[in-house]
Amino acid sequence: MTQATITEITRPLEILNARLLDRESLWRISVNSEGIISAIQPMSDRGGSEAVCLDVAGDWITLGGLDLQINGGLGLAFPDVKPQHLPLLQEICTFLYTQGVDVFLPTLVTTSVENITRSLSVFAEFQPSQGASVLGVHLEGPFLNRAKRGAHPEQYLLPLSVDNVKRVLGDYASLVKVITLAPELDTTGKVIPYLRSLGITVSLGHSLATAEQAQTAFAQGATMVTHAFNAMPSLHHREPGLLGVAIANPHVQCGLIADGQHVNPIMVDLLLRASHYEQGLFLVSDALAPLGLPDGVYPWDSRQIEVQQGTARLRDRTLAGTTFPLLVGAQNLVKWGICPAPSAIALATSAPRRAIGLPNLAPHQPASLLQWHLEDSTLTFKRVLSGKC
Repeated sequence: MTQATITEITRPLEILNARLLDRESLWRISVNSEGIISAIQPMSDRGGSEAVCLDVAGDWITLGGLDLQINGGLGLAFPDVKPQHLPLLQEICTFLYTQGVDVFLPTLVTTSVENITRSLSVFAEFQPSQGASVLGVHLEGPFLNRAKRGAHPEQYLLPLSVDNVKRVLGDYASLVKVITLAPELDTTGKVIPYLRSLGITVSLGHSLATAEQAQTAFAQGATMVTHAFNAMPSLHHREPGLLGVAIANPHVQCGLIADGQHVNPIMVDLLLRASHYEQGLFLVSDALAPLGLPDGVYPWDSRQIEVQQGTARLRDRTLAGTTFPLLVGAQNLVKWGICPAPSAIALATSAPRRAIGLPNLAPHQPASLLQWHLEDSTLTFKRVLSGKC
């Protein structure tokens, strides 16, 4: 067998001495000449004699990242997408792929129904030719609590009802994979069951829900929480609220922004321990349109945001988001010394897939793989194979 360090495959490949997130010991990953994983076997098993060999010497091998909440990139905010932005959308997909992201959900924050419809229509037609894939769309709003709207414009918030949900989804319900809403706004109890009947994952956020209201929402079918700690009441020993109920529910997954600004690392540490790390959490970037651009002042709907060291704020200093790619969050968790490397990696790769029911690393999947290396407290990654996800 020929030893190689390659990024493109033209014949079968054997990845040797790989560590996997869900298994002990070292493993052999076989990839066929079409770039599909054909087998995952213990190192003691014999590989193909005609295969190229890549020894990763105990590094972790995973699928690429899945970002369930990303608001834009390279200067384009996803709620502003128009047909003429298709080439820029392709550039964003290419850029995200270089940052270790295989799949993402373009996130539409609160805006007018007309803007939402137009953006959905563009994403319905968009098919990237290379780079990261678009799984669908995440609607973050417009059904949010006004008191916890954060940077979402108040004039576009809507009452939460089945009729308003139908109006917002229009003809694109099948494109929407996740919707963030404040459950206390639903006075009928019909919205979450309706969304689940459409196959849409319901995430609770920008909310003042009490513990009782949160329990009801989870019983109705909500399974996620949007950016834990942010835009919701803090944990309290007499009123656990939305976040407390979510942490205690083993069937609920919480998104987390690990940039050091949205949540203090000490609170991140507490949340990781309480949620059993990747069992109850997954990382999101919450990255805004200036992702991939230098710090500075940028337009954001009719307002402006200022980006300093990767943190984006409105002019009144309201926290709006970040410009860090997803996998920076995993690297931060290790750098801060609050998360073992395998868990940090899982939080950006396998955990978000589990949150929305996608398979993790297994035979018969495209071998769009990352190699992760830990040295001291520095976690790095690189592509093993390149190509379309």
